[in-house]
Amino acid sequence: MTTYAFRLLNVFAQSTFGGNPLCVFEDARGMDDATMQALALQFNLSETTFILPSQRAHARVRIFTPGYEMPFAGHPTLGTAHVVRDLAHTGDALKLEFKAGVVPVFAQGDVWTFTAPSAGGPKTKPETLADAEVASLLGLSEQDLLTSPLWVDTGADQLLVALRSTDAVRRARPDSARLDAWPQSSLARKTAYVFAFDGERPGRILSRYFFTTQGAGVAEDPGTGSACANLGGWLIANGYSLPAEYEIDQGEAVNRPCRLRLSVTADGAIHVGGKVVEIGRGTVTL
Repeated sequence: MTTYAFRLLNVFAQSTFGGNPLCVFEDARGMDDATMQALALQFNLSETTFILPSQRAHARVRIFTPGYEMPFAGHPTLGTAHVVRDLAHTGDALKLEFKAGVVPVFAQGDVWTFTAPSAGGPKTKPETLADAEVASLLGLSEQDLLTSPLWVDTGADQLLVALRSTDAVRRARPDSARLDAWPQSSLARKTAYVFAFDGERPGRILSRYFFTTQGAGVAEDPGTGSACANLGGWLIANGYSLPAEYEIDQGEAVNRPCRLRLSVTADGAIHVGGKVVEIGRGTVTL
């Protein structure tokens, strides 16, 4: 029997019970893939991470959802960095190795920022479904769209759907009865990241991230760092003036308010940050 220590954290948190929850296993040596997957299902959070030794960075990190492994994800990166700093006494600048590549992460206090692993710039491709069909799947009309939906990949590909107003973001209601029609990512995930620039608050964006679950329903993520990074890629692809900085509000609809910080440098480097709050520790024995 082996005992493994874990920590529970909230990432992009504005308060103790805000943010996106994360479980981090401090030392996953000795675990096989099936055990990591089973633990991710046991905790049933959007992601659970497992820290391992690395020859290329301060730590190697594996990320599992309850159903599959991911090559990269945003809030697991920031929350895991918070734990690695505490365990390894690295200071406020460190690197983490993921399947998607080595990602630099740095902190100012408990506010962590990662640089998206988008060497060569963001990858984009148009969605083949008609604009009206994508809007309809989200419970919206084609007139609500700011531009045609676009697939963006700065570490994990997702469908970005820009809307004309924050009101349209709040009105979005994905149709769970039509999941077969949803477009799929390269990982066979069915997701949509809807967002709008806040006309009343310059520099602010309201977003929501929808994804299909194993039970054939639609869930909503409180705070999605990888999608925020892809939003940076969307700005680049659509010719927005750089450098650019935005604060993104997400999680309002699921009572888990998140605040994400996005910056895109003049040369196209994408940085995503947010506050990390640790709320508990424990162990499991296997």
